[in-house]
Amino acid sequence: MSISSQKKRITVPKLRARKGGEPIVSLTAYTAPMAGFLDPYTDVFIVGDSLGMVLYGYDSTLNVSLEMMIAHGAAVVRGSETACVTVDMPFGSYQESPEQAFRNGARLMQESGCGAVKLEGGIEMAETVSFLTDRGIPVMGHVGLMPQSVNRLGGYQVRGREREEGSAIVSDARAIAEAGAFSVVIEGVVPSVASHVTHSVSVPTIGIGASAECDGQVLVTEDMIGMFNDYTPTFVKRYAELGAEVQKAAAAYASDVKARRFPGPEQVFKEKINVKHKQVKII
Repeated sequence: MSISSQKKRITVPKLRARKGGEPIVSLTAYTAPMAGFLDPYTDVFIVGDSLGMVLYGYDSTLNVSLEMMIAHGAAVVRGSETACVTVDMPFGSYQESPEQAFRNGARLMQESGCGAVKLEGGIEMAETVSFLTDRGIPVMGHVGLMPQSVNRLGGYQVRGREREEGSAIVSDARAIAEAGAFSVVIEGVVPSVASHVTHSVSVPTIGIGASAECDGQVLVTEDMIGMFNDYTPTFVKRYAELGAEVQKAAAAYASDVKARRFPGPEQVFKEKINVKHKQVKII
């Protein structure tokens, strides 16, 4: 990545300044090619630990390692030019102490080249967020449905339907924002709670399964483009059906191979016969 292209990147202060202004467009990205396709239309890439489920077939995000996040974060940085790249800190890499979080957050930024990290949690993580931001690591928060806490929460249910739980989510978001987070992801909560959070914090909120009143939105790209044929979450709008197109292409390819239509004349190398030596040269 050249210095000139790095200067074009959307910065954390610019994202923070979008509070109440033009909505922030965010998508997940895990690979360099996908980042390249999405970059012109995206303000911030979230390299989510959702890659454990999307790319690796795990049942949850809990199997994802710091090394995996570094590798995929670096790929997205290399594949993009303008979007701010934010990388999830995986389960177990920051919960123990602020010091542990700083060591792993610093490594994540150094080795991937990302512009910020994201971590889950509310009031209990405020001290860690402050510790990181005071030491130069920009932090995006994440409240509501938190996939890393799926065992404690009892599954992937919508959050905030009960008054007490909704109030707790608002308090969590406030604590994280006041601790120095430059934005907060709100996932899987009822719209009234997401709206309350958005109007209660001074930093942008980015919704996923939340409310159109959030300051921005994020979707898992593979959900958005129809790469999963068996299940589509309620909050996802599919803008393409690439999974069906991939299957169609694979079926056509298999048919051509079995019928010996592929490779055809256009897909093989031309031969040049050396008459003198009666040898065939491949060109």
